[in-house]
Parts: sequence; C-alpha cells; structure tokens
Amino acid sequence: MILFVGPPGSGKSVQGQLLSARNGWRWISAGQLLRDTKDPAAYEHMTKGEMVDNDLVNRLVGEAIGRAKDIVHLVLDGYPRELEQAKWLIEELPKHERSIAAVIVLNVPNEEIARRLKIRGRLDDTDEVIAARTKLYNDETQPILDYYRSLGIPVRDVNGFGSVGQVHDHIQQVIDESLQG
Repeated sequence: MILFVGPPGSGKSVQGQLLSARNGWRWISAGQLLRDTKDPAAYEHMTKGEMVDNDLVNRLVGEAIGRAKDIVHLVLDGYPRELEQAKWLIEELPKHERSIAAVIVLNVPNEEIARRLKIRGRLDDTDEVIAARTKLYNDETQPILDYYRSLGIPVRDVNGFGSVGQVHDHIQQVIDESLQG
C-alpha cells in the first residue's frame, strides 16, 4: 500500500488516480469516501475544515480496503489525517494481509495551494476553510510521519510543484525504488 500525504490542493487525488491507472492499482480517497456517505455530520465538519469523527473515517477506510482484497497494490489518499488514525491503520492492515510500502509526502508552497483550490472550486473551498484545513494539516502531519519513520516505513518527500506529468514521473520513480527496496 502507498499512502499519499499532503495539504489540501497538493495534488494527492490527481497523482493517486494517475498512479493507480498507470499501474493497475486501486485508488482509495478518504475525502471521496466521506463525500459519498452523504452523512450530514461529516458534511458539516468538512465544510468547516474540521476533522470528521475517527470512528466513521476508520470504518469507511477499512471497508474500502476490504473491498479491494483482490487488488495487489492500493493507493490511499488523504488518510491518515491524525496520529490516532495512523495507529489504527497499522493495527488494521494485517487483518487485510497488507502493509505500507511507502508514504509519499507532496510538498507544495502555500500560495500554489491557494491558487489550486480556487480553481478546483468545491463548495467547501472557501478562504476560511482552506486556512483551517491547511493549519490542521500542518499541526497533525508531523507526528504521523515521525510515527511511520519509527516503524521503519519509508517516508518520501516529493516536490508537488510542477506540471502534473513531471510530478507524476517523480512519484513513480520514488515508488519504484520503494517497492524494490
């Protein structure tokens, strides 16, 4: 399993979908799973840039991983978002006979993120929500990355600024190296 981590607008979904399509893997987006639930409480939290209840997110991700049991590699986009979720995932993966091959961290300057989110134009991409989600990402991400590193899981920083193709080629190279090592 490959995890994609990055602030909102860093290109996780685009790159995760490209990687999955290129390699015949399954893309799982925590954000899309939450949007698809049509859960009013989840939607309210998302529109404010807040975290959604861990139990709901964990259940949705666990179910999605379970549905992909016949797919060799999974790309998990936007999850975990906090340390409790990261620990849950590590405990859950053996039940699905899975492990994390690499964590890809997409780094993009804040100005570029703001520009991308304005173009994307989701209803929850207001200035206030973007600021809240970016702050939450910055506050919660480092402990997750430190936790994965402490377990010996490769955490790879990738420059997410550039053309979609350039970023994708760099990600593919990093993943190929991780899967071989």
